Amino acid sequence: MANQDDSFIREVNEELRSDQMKAIWMRFGGLIVALAALIVLGTVGKVGYDYWQETSSSQSGDAFLAALNLARDNKSDEALAALTALEKDGYGSYPVLARLRSATLQAQKGETEAAITAFSEIGKDTRIPPALRDAARLRAAYLLVDHGTYEQVSSEVEQLAVPQNTMRHSAREALGLAAYKAGDFAKAKSWFQQITDDTESPRGVVGRAQMLLDVIAASGKA
Repeated sequence: MANQDDSFIREVNEELRSDQMKAIWMRFGGLIVALAALIVLGTVGKVGYDYWQETSSSQSGDAFLAALNLARDNKSDEALAALTALEKDGYGSYPVLARLRSATLQAQKGETEAAITAFSEIGKDTRIPPALRDAARLRAAYLLVDHGTYEQVSSEVEQLAVPQNTMRHSAREALGLAAYKAGDFAKAKSWFQQITDDTESPRGVVGRAQMLLDVIAASGKA
């Protein structure tokens, strides 16, 4: 991933001479969001796996594994049906994990609005562990970067973009990307600067933030 980030950033830097902000976003915006979303997906998987391992095994565990296998085999409709059943009748942590996986499958199928709604609802459900709620909010926010407004992204994750939150780096990135896409380069610069100034920010997030700070500086718009 580091090599991909470095290559990607070098390619974008070559585009700085053109000073075409819209063209840069049209060419690279989707990849930026995709790279960022990979981090969140990894977080969802890790937190979900830890949560799953802490629960007792049951028939629900077997049903969840079967649904994951269907998804892996690209049988999305069958996987969604199995996960929906698990949401209703599952035991312990499995209904929550089924909701998360269902929302991810909806996003992969292009059912973006449904996926955003699902992730947002998970993020507001106080019965769910905070780490999973935060990860769901981030997934909703990254989808909203391309399919919503800055205000919608902010309503999902600005509460996470605080120094004490371990997911602040991704939250700030989502906010910066949303502001950048909306043409509010001053606000985008502020969020990206917070990432680069934070010594605990992951290398990949810092690299993308610095690249976009360079783009904004070259444009002279902030």
